[in-house]
Amino acid sequence: MPQLMRLLDAAFDGDFDDTDLDHALGGMHALIVDESDELIGHAAVVARSVLVDDQPRRCGYVEAVAVSPTHQREGLGGALMAAIEDVIDNAYDLGALGASDAGMRLYESRGWIPWVGTLGVLSPDGWAPTPDDEGAVLVRNIGGLDSAVARLSCDWRAGDVW
Repeated sequence: MPQLMRLLDAAFDGDFDDTDLDHALGGMHALIVDESDELIGHAAVVARSVLVDDQPRRCGYVEAVAVSPTHQREGLGGALMAAIEDVIDNAYDLGALGASDAGMRLYESRGWIPWVGTLGVLSPDGWAPTPDDEGAVLVRNIGGLDSAVARLSCDWRAGDVW
């Protein structure tokens, strides 16, 4: 775990906390190590419950995609995402992720699209909109869903809900 935290801390420029790590635990992980067995790339896909309108869907949610700053722009992010997308395509109804500004280009180049309908969370107080996440929640494998008119709601969790 110390190697993973060093990588995430470096890749996210110190903006990756314990709650973010908790979100990435469990599920399936893709790892890239260099010739000295140092971890230089990581991505995870975890199971989350989401509702599309009022219909439950099994969602593979992407977390903690990181490449060491010294190895960025070498195609490693694409390799990590290819592995994670394979899991999503074979095990989930749809995939989703909350994209940072730095990661947006990678995800969109791989066919991830912004959810343009309403976003929300099933909070302890009931359904609540999450307008601050508009444009940053990307999806894949949405089938015949029209994201422009549908509502996407995620399950509650500590920290960032998306």
